[in-house]
Amino acid sequence: QARLVDSGGGLVQAGGSLRLSCTASGRTLSIYNMAWFRQAPGKEREFVAADMRAGGSAHYADSVKGRFSISRDNAANTVYLQMNSLKPEDTAVYYCNAGGGFQSSIYSPSEVWGQGTQVTVSS
Repeated sequence: QARLVDSGGGLVQAGGSLRLSCTASGRTLSIYNMAWFRQAPGKEREFVAADMRAGGSAHYADSVKGRFSISRDNAANTVYLQMNSLKPEDTAVYYCNAGGGFQSSIYSPSEVWGQGTQVTVSS
């Protein structure tokens, strides 16, 4: 089972950018669908973006389309989330997930999570 380490969060002003990283050990990420979720205080964890394995397509929540981009570097065993034009409503803890998949058009995560990284966007 892969062990995931999330990093790259921080405090940024609205309109700014951050790049999150999710680095795996124990398994190669290339065999997994990879996704990012986020959880704001008092809210449910929600899907942000997914990158499907073996050269499949990327998928995004409507709230981040056109602003966020998911990518992976298989040689580095790392998945990235580039976040541009950040808004205060993007403030949350962001979590990487390995091995989930779509079920009836909804992305269902696996039980393999990173520890999360805090993103705070000030207005």
